Amino acid sequence: MDQTICPRFEKAISIMNKRWTTLIIFQLLEGSQRFCEIESSIGVSGRVLSERLKDLEKEGIVKRSVYDETPVRIEYTLTKKGESLKPALDQIQKWAETWVEPSE
Repeated sequence: MDQTICPRFEKAISIMNKRWTTLIIFQLLEGSQRFCEIESSIGVSGRVLSERLKDLEKEGIVKRSVYDETPVRIEYTLTKKGESLKPALDQIQKWAETWVEPSE
């Protein structure tokens, strides 16, 4: 049986496969957050977080909102497209709870 990979599936995996991306999305499932909140909650470097957020914004998964305050407040929120990943991430979490042993 010839099993070829769907180009859309391949692109989806390449988006999610970048280090920290899935954890960023998982964190944003809790709601809008500022850069420093995401950075401290998952332990990613600021440079990498900035790159990943730009990638996710470009893909339409994350929305960046700038509030005209002093100091300027910037928050990141999942779009409808990003929120639609919740069932898949819930299933991965369920699988992990059953099959993956915690690291020491």
